[in-house]
Amino acid sequence: MRLGFRNNDMTDVAANTDAARHETDDDGDLTDSTSDANDQADGGVALTNADIERLTSERDDFLDQLQRSRADFANFRRRVEQERSMLREVASQSLLVQFLPVLDDLQRALAAVPDDQRNDPLVQGVQLIERKFWSAFERAGVRPIEADGATFDPAIHEAVDTEPGSSADTVTSVYQTGYRLGTGLLRPALVKVGGSTKHA
Repeated sequence: MRLGFRNNDMTDVAANTDAARHETDDDGDLTDSTSDANDQADGGVALTNADIERLTSERDDFLDQLQRSRADFANFRRRVEQERSMLREVASQSLLVQFLPVLDDLQRALAAVPDDQRNDPLVQGVQLIERKFWSAFERAGVRPIEADGATFDPAIHEAVDTEPGSSADTVTSVYQTGYRLGTGLLRPALVKVGGSTKHA
């Protein structure tokens, strides 16, 4: 039996087969292109463990350097402030020491005024000057050393007289008031020392 196909039918089958092949190829190409794009995208952000460890180490190093720099700067500022404070204190001390004799003279003059002349306008004027003068010293941080009756301390007392036969461990008289400036010594107190009598 002879099958009868027309030439037009064979041509249509071949065309359909080629179209299907091209369509498959096109789909395959599209799938490959999409896969390549995904691979490229993944390759741009993917990090290995070694990369993560390296970046973490670099981050820690930078953080450590930043913390050290901040600590160094804080220490530097503290040293600068301490040096400035010391310079101001030294400058103040040099100036105040020169004015202490003036304060001494004012206080001696007032101590020598008889009681019946305390209300004299001139005396009251000198008292006012002495109070203002001393207020300026107080604002600068000057404080008197309480020496009378205290245990003798060579760090703040200067003994200029000693009671004969005594242990010389107690201040019995103050000849000149001593002063502190802040936590430091501005001038030692000139004192006479005595104490319990020594027995032979």
